[in-house]
Amino acid sequence: MGRVGMILILFAGGAPTWRRWSGIGLPSPATRRRSAGCCGNSASRTSARDRAIPRRTIQRRQSLKSFAVRVSELRQELPPGTPVEIWFHDEARVGQKNGLVYQWAKRGSRPRQPHDQRTAWAYLFGAVCPARDEGAALVLPRADTEAMQVHLQEISRTVASGAHGIVVMDKAGWHTTPALQVPANLSLLPLPPRSPELNPQENVWQFLRQSYLSNRVFDSYEAILEACCNAWNALLAEAGRITSIATRTWASIAP
Repeated sequence: MGRVGMILILFAGGAPTWRRWSGIGLPSPATRRRSAGCCGNSASRTSARDRAIPRRTIQRRQSLKSFAVRVSELRQELPPGTPVEIWFHDEARVGQKNGLVYQWAKRGSRPRQPHDQRTAWAYLFGAVCPARDEGAALVLPRADTEAMQVHLQEISRTVASGAHGIVVMDKAGWHTTPALQVPANLSLLPLPPRSPELNPQENVWQFLRQSYLSNRVFDSYEAILEACCNAWNALLAEAGRITSIATRTWASIAP
């Protein structure tokens, strides 16, 4: 049998009224205590799940921990005492259908930004060595195995004389194909899948787009080439910029 009690009801514009209230169908105090205890355990379990580290994060941390091990394995294949440089490689597409970024403007104004609907583009192949504050880049019409081969030759020429370069990159098809002929003074080190945040070259592209390549209209393919070359040369001319952007503690090794 349910419990009977009094409940206070508030009517709009009137005085509060006490009415008889039946507690039929409501849980008993003991049941409410058991429910509260159950909810408390569920809340604690939920909090534990919220604090759990995602699997992808764990895998990436393991990859970072194994980076030094993989570099050590590559070093064992080199003559003793060979200096080692860490390079980060990636490609960026730059074209007439350009991106829009933030810009300085007077408060309350609505500045206009140009936006082109044409579709000519080029690929900027870039690689940086944070330890030397050095970079190597080429502007090419396609991103394929042939273009990757040409850029590897450019990186090979930029590596310090007598040193060996370890080029860190993602697993794009033209990076992993056996058709690539890797120069003798280079080794390729692939990153884990779906982890662009581990490649500092992505931050270099962000800097170049924000500073030099966005909010612009390119009249022709040649204008795109010139803009890419000017942006990269400006990056190299700014002492310490590559080191500032691309240095990672987990990738810092003894030369």
